[in-house]
Amino acid sequence: MIYLRSLFVILLFFTLGGCGTVKDIQDQFVARGILSQDPVDPPLELKEFKAKLNPKILWSAKLAGSESFEFSPGIIGDKVYAASSDGSLGKFDLKTGKAIWKINTGEKLSGGVGLGLNEVTVGTSTGILITYDLNAKLLWKTRLSSQILSAPTIHEGLVIIRTSDNLIHGVDVKDGLKKWTFSRSGPSLSLRSSAGVVASDGIVYAGFPGGKLAAILAENGSLLWEISVAQPKGVTEIERASDVTSNPVIDGTIIYTVAYQGKISAVDRTNARTIWGRDISSFTGLNIDGARIYLSHTGGALYSLAIESGKTYWRQGDLLNRKLTTPLGMGNYVVVGDFEGFIHILDKETGQFLGLIQLGEELVMRRLMDYDSDKLIAQTRNGGLYAIAIQ
Repeated sequence: MIYLRSLFVILLFFTLGGCGTVKDIQDQFVARGILSQDPVDPPLELKEFKAKLNPKILWSAKLAGSESFEFSPGIIGDKVYAASSDGSLGKFDLKTGKAIWKINTGEKLSGGVGLGLNEVTVGTSTGILITYDLNAKLLWKTRLSSQILSAPTIHEGLVIIRTSDNLIHGVDVKDGLKKWTFSRSGPSLSLRSSAGVVASDGIVYAGFPGGKLAAILAENGSLLWEISVAQPKGVTEIERASDVTSNPVIDGTIIYTVAYQGKISAVDRTNARTIWGRDISSFTGLNIDGARIYLSHTGGALYSLAIESGKTYWRQGDLLNRKLTTPLGMGNYVVVGDFEGFIHILDKETGQFLGLIQLGEELVMRRLMDYDSDKLIAQTRNGGLYAIAIQ
């Protein structure tokens, strides 16, 4: 399979004229979505099971959009914010789904939303970072280096945003003035992803192509440390793609990260020491709930791992090649979405299926948001926003 995909890329190279720099060709590959998480094998058909839970859709709302960009909703108090590719941005009542306001930004959006105490931010396909207050008043716009594919992170007075050229920018949340830009060299080919950054205690953490994890000072954008969390393997550029394509997850003094065609690693934030690592590949990433790590494998298997060692508690292999979201741990359950709009609910202890609900026929965006212990918000590719009750 890998050989055929590599051959396809070589053929496409000649189709494109066989000219230009490696970076030019990389940009064309990424723009066409060739280096993506799309499965080579067909998705596994869902198996019947005896449901023990009957999840319900509490409400739904609609934001137009059908582009292949990732969006994730954000929650502040009893309000939820969401955006979509056509430029729509909305604020909804978390209990009823009623739109409090809905605007069109006038831009083609490609990343969002990021939330602060008084701000909601989104990014565009032309590299413009836009910030509104929570009442939809435009605060500022700033043009950055390239397309914005991830949700911005607001931390210690800065909007911290990653652009598709793997630069990370620190922008003043008050006026939109750029304070710093962090850059690093990477491999000639990388996967298109919506990986952003996470921040804690004045430190910004980001994964990069080539299996790197970096810690950056939020104050000035300088590098604190950088380590390899996955080593590229194979002969061809595609075989050697080992990119961190999802957000790291912070749990106390430890940060967890996982790479596509790489491994999951637990790293001490204070000294950059790898505590443990394990060869598991993931495109959409991991979630932590208590003493468990939940992980969507690149091929579609779900894992429950011990947080202190990475040991497997269980593996659920009945969702192969279904383009799973990042799993969400919720009390006694693990919740995950797929490419056909299904939300699957599994037993936290055993990995067995407990319930199922379909939100439509469009892919569920990778990040699910929980609230009120037994409820969650999901967004689909076509702009659907759903509130779901597990019980």
